[in-house]
Amino acid sequence: MFRRILIANRGEIALRVLRACREMEIETVAVYSTADADALHVQLATRSVCIGPPKAADSYLNQAALLTAAKATGCDAVHPGYGFLSENADFADACAAAGLKFIGPSGDSIRKAGSKAAACALMSAAGVPTVPGSGGPLADVDAALKVAGQVGYPVLLKASAGGGGRGIRKVEAPEELPAAFHEAVAEAMACFGDGTMYLEKFVVNPRHIEFQILADSHGNTIHLFDRDCSIQRRNQKLIEEAPARCLTPELRREMGEAAVRAARAVGYENAGTVEFLLAEDGRFYFCEMNTRIQVEHGITELVTGVDLVRQQIRIAAGLSLGFAQEDVTLNGHAIECRVNAEDPAADFRPCPGTAAFVHFPGGMGVRIDSGLYSGYTLPPYYDSLAAKVLVHAPTRLEAIRRMRRSLEELTIEGFATNAGLSHLILYHPDFVRGTCTTAFLENHLQELVDWDRKAVESEAAK
Repeated sequence: MFRRILIANRGEIALRVLRACREMEIETVAVYSTADADALHVQLATRSVCIGPPKAADSYLNQAALLTAAKATGCDAVHPGYGFLSENADFADACAAAGLKFIGPSGDSIRKAGSKAAACALMSAAGVPTVPGSGGPLADVDAALKVAGQVGYPVLLKASAGGGGRGIRKVEAPEELPAAFHEAVAEAMACFGDGTMYLEKFVVNPRHIEFQILADSHGNTIHLFDRDCSIQRRNQKLIEEAPARCLTPELRREMGEAAVRAARAVGYENAGTVEFLLAEDGRFYFCEMNTRIQVEHGITELVTGVDLVRQQIRIAAGLSLGFAQEDVTLNGHAIECRVNAEDPAADFRPCPGTAAFVHFPGGMGVRIDSGLYSGYTLPPYYDSLAAKVLVHAPTRLEAIRRMRRSLEELTIEGFATNAGLSHLILYHPDFVRGTCTTAFLENHLQELVDWDRKAVESEAAK
């Protein structure tokens, strides 16, 4: 087992990894930019190292600084968390070259799964259903127009190296495609340094279903069931739940087996996620594979009892899973709400600032993942995630009620959050019935924002 792990990340995921290491009696080294000097993960780690100024490119994305910090502090492994360098194949290779174990898949697996266009072709060959489309990278706009004409509009242009909703454009008609293509390429280049695009048929009103994967170095690959991540805005998830209410036992088994085939197709090792689009007719299609721990991994932990970060570390250390597919069972229902420092009434404008006062909910079946504390200033340089509120209960309806109560208790003074919007979604008939698709927020956002504004105004008037 590892003696000391460098956590190459920040915020709540750095804390999540740190806590798992502490329980495994593994020392931790936190890294931080000057903007994160007062961050909680810096205070709780065994040791901490400043790796640069606030700009991510000069700190959390600075591979040389991270590797130097790891070697200087005697680390034998690096955990990348999610985001930043977690899906960077070159960084995984650089860790290996420096004699450090990268707690994640190999650089080769990341490359196979990370190129969305190449991954779709690989999945198709492995018998995993894929969305009709280009089947690989597009050479130029003319190639995109040809494929779109074959599969039929609407279509999605997607960045091959994309993630987090970046580099994606929906195109309704041929005349819209050239401009959308160039916009998507420019965004992909700015975000990922790679403007390669591919094209897919747009699946109307799908559900976003993902399967959690674990694979060790001894040939064991299993899934830990599913999560429904359909509540999202501009491809950014807001509320996730596990398991997905819409899946029958037969469909869950079929999708789970496809997810395992997908992982084996890229020679996967460690924790990962296979994402699918579930169409209205019950057909499902491979969307992408995330070669890292997910933001929403906690709800899978709550319904399966498996500590995913602990498993990541064990697998990276060469240990076997110690359990088989038939040993994994579902227990109850879990929901996660992402609490972001953003204002839904102002087109979700990020509004980080100082948390003058923070009170997190508690009680039976409530879990909070956050680096926030009273007096802490949430930096404006990174994503706007302030906290994750997770609940677990015996049934879905009980979980919904528990999450409503938890969001009512949540207090963050000093900046606006989207917690009020999530609270309203939990009362919406479509959510209660479990019929939401990825189009839910697009169709109901203004209605929900208006309700949220009225609720805030009413509270202020008291």
